Amino acid sequence: MAMSKTPDILCIGAVLWDIIGRHDHEMERGHDRPGRITRVPGGVAMNIAMALQAYGMTPALLTAIGRDAEGDELLDACARLGMITDHIYRPDDLPTDRYMAIEGRNGLIAAIADAHSLEQAGDEILAPMTSTLSGWTGLVAVDGNLTVDLLTQIATDAGFAKADLRLAPASPGKAERLRPFLSHSTATLYVNLEEAGLLIGSTFNDSATAATALLRQGLHRALVTNGAEAASLAMSNKLLTFTPPKVQVKRITGAGDTFMAAHISAEAKGATPEAALQNAMTATATYISGDRY
Repeated sequence: MAMSKTPDILCIGAVLWDIIGRHDHEMERGHDRPGRITRVPGGVAMNIAMALQAYGMTPALLTAIGRDAEGDELLDACARLGMITDHIYRPDDLPTDRYMAIEGRNGLIAAIADAHSLEQAGDEILAPMTSTLSGWTGLVAVDGNLTVDLLTQIATDAGFAKADLRLAPASPGKAERLRPFLSHSTATLYVNLEEAGLLIGSTFNDSATAATALLRQGLHRALVTNGAEAASLAMSNKLLTFTPPKVQVKRITGAGDTFMAAHISAEAKGATPEAALQNAMTATATYISGDRY
C-alpha cells in the first residue's frame, strides 16, 4: 500500500487500548474508590506519536494490531488522530493489546500491560523497513515493549545504522531490554532515575550522575528524569541539568512519552539542547497537571 503522507518519524512499539481508572484523592493498595474510567488509544509508541502529531509532526506507526473488533476500532482511531497506519501489521490470530492502570492523586497505584500480541508478532512489524521504508535515515522512536530479540535486531541491523534512534523503556521492568543500544552510535535514551539504575545495575541519587554513568557505558546520549526533581541531558561534550516547574499532579500515564515527544519535536525544529530540554520539562508539567486524557 502506498503511503498517504511522508512521515517525519517512525514510531515502533506498542499501540493498544489504554484503560485508566483515576480517583481524585490519594489511594493505597486495596482501596475501592469512586472515580472515572477512560478507554483511549495508548501504548508507548502511540502516546509518543500522538504527542508528536500535536506538535505538528507526521508519525508512521510500526506495530501489531489484531483483526478483531477492538483492532478495527483502534486502527480507525489512529487514522483519525493523524497517524500513518499503512505499515501496521495485522495478524489474523492475535488479539489487540491492552493496558490497564489505576491512578490516585499520589500517582500510579498499579498497572498491567498486556502487549503479548506485539511480542508474538516479532519482526513482522519491521517488514516495511526492507520495502517501502528501506534506506530510512530519519527519526525512529522505539519502545521497550518489544522483545529483547527484536530490540537486539534493531540495534544491530544495518537498516537502522544511520537512523536517529530515540528509545523509551516503557516501564522499569523492561528497562534492561534496551541494553543492546548502549553501544549504538546514534541512540538517545529517555529514562527515569530508577530505569537508569536498572539498565546498568546500579543506583543513583540524581539525574546528572545517572546520565553521566550511562554515557560511560558507551551510550550516544542520555536524558534522565527524576519526577519533580532535576532532569539531565548528557552527551559527549555537554551535561545539562534543569529543574521542572512545580505543579499539582493529576495524571501520570503517558508523562514520560510526553517528555520524549516534546524533546524530539523541539530538536526537529532546530532548538538548542538547552531549549529542547526546557521545552520537554514544561510540556510534561502541563500534561501531568491536566484533567483530561
